[in-house]
Amino acid sequence: MITIDDVRAAAARLERVAHRTPVLTSHTLDDRTGATLLLKAENFQRAGAFKFRGAYNKISTLSAGELARGVCTWSSGNHAQAVALASSLLGTKATVLMPEDAPVAKRAATEGYGATVVTYDRYREDRETKAGELAEEHGLVPVPAFDDPLVMAGQGTAALELIEDAGPIDTLVVPVSGGGLIAGCGTAARALLPGVELIGVEPAAGDDTARSLAAGQRVRIPVPHTIADGQQVEIPGALTFEVNRRQIDEILLVEDEALVAAMVFLFERLKIVVEPSGVSALAAVMSNVDRFAGRRVGVILSGGNVGVARFAALTEGARA
Repeated sequence: MITIDDVRAAAARLERVAHRTPVLTSHTLDDRTGATLLLKAENFQRAGAFKFRGAYNKISTLSAGELARGVCTWSSGNHAQAVALASSLLGTKATVLMPEDAPVAKRAATEGYGATVVTYDRYREDRETKAGELAEEHGLVPVPAFDDPLVMAGQGTAALELIEDAGPIDTLVVPVSGGGLIAGCGTAARALLPGVELIGVEPAAGDDTARSLAAGQRVRIPVPHTIADGQQVEIPGALTFEVNRRQIDEILLVEDEALVAAMVFLFERLKIVVEPSGVSALAAVMSNVDRFAGRRVGVILSGGNVGVARFAALTEGARA
């Protein structure tokens, strides 16, 4: 469905537009895990998360007529901000459907980039149905958060850069929500390093991809209750699942407490802020050190969009 050529085409569109985010290392972290960890810090990406890569790649391919109509999307925050920013850069208007309980900082940033926000109840309303109605009513072009080949290819540029900058890795660990990030990153990594191991990470309360892979078909779960708001999906994407079922080796699950511990570690030792969903891949490594010991491990830190009040509330009392 997507190939390394699609990822490289996305990289060309993103050149000098997206940030080439750094790959961070930590001797303390390596000592603690027994592995060599290479952290792709997408919290330093434009709009604060990897989502900008896919949103810009998708919107930049729209025709002049489509750009004139405007775009719409549905997101709890990171994709919302990415679509809002990409739209402003490409001269179109964005309408974003966000859950009523989306983090205040994410909504404020989305509106700050110029998007119009429409809210819905994530526990009672289906976001894709509501977004479809919104698009039809106003003639808007949908920009899916993950279930789109151009979006997947754009997200895959994170792994492309990681391997180009850090060299070969044995394992790539990626947060999983709707599946676009790991679909794109897995495609890039497997093309460059055919023997690489691909590990996805979900919050324990939101294991829809793990269940789907075990069942051999997409499984829907109730909206998960977890601090990882970027991973509160009910079912994998139809397109992303077809990619991921062929290339994911394993899904690891992490508890909210492990997410907080990893957030605190990164703040205290590396002096960076990463949101709960953004830190899930590292939390999985830190919680399963025997699984990764002795390996060169690429870890995607997928985003850092967490407000100061929420960061303080989540980490209060926690110790690295």
